[in-house]
Amino acid sequence: MNTPLITPQGFYQLQQELEYLWRTERPEITAKVAWAASLGDRSENADYKENKRRLREIDRRIRYLKKRMDVLKVIEPSPEQHGQVFFGATVTLENDDEQQLTVKIVGYDEIFNNKGCISIDSPMARALLKKSVNDEALVATPAGDVYWTVINIQYEPSKPQE
Repeated sequence: MNTPLITPQGFYQLQQELEYLWRTERPEITAKVAWAASLGDRSENADYKENKRRLREIDRRIRYLKKRMDVLKVIEPSPEQHGQVFFGATVTLENDDEQQLTVKIVGYDEIFNNKGCISIDSPMARALLKKSVNDEALVATPAGDVYWTVINIQYEPSKPQE
């Protein structure tokens, strides 16, 4: 089970996706399905079959987004968090080999197609929670334990960029 948390920016992105699917893509595909159906025999009509399949995908995603957005809790960064790693933090880390890594701790719904984002439920995020700059975090990996030192912690403004 994924923790139902999301950043304000992540929630805004889900709203934008839902809006696009409902107001733009779904009407376009519906019109294509109606056009393809008007051509007659649907059993061998590739346009009809493909657009009907896409319409089902869109409807499935719309249903998922509506249900998911109802249970998600938007977490605004608070001034008390600054200086420590909590949900929504962008953290720069360095390991013993002096490799640097920057990750943003977000909700499960935000990690897809967002390079550098990790889920609050991931082992690294759990190890980083409540750490401050110069603190070490022990992260268990399949290759063995790795120590990461917190170099920097930042929080984005709570208002999503439009």
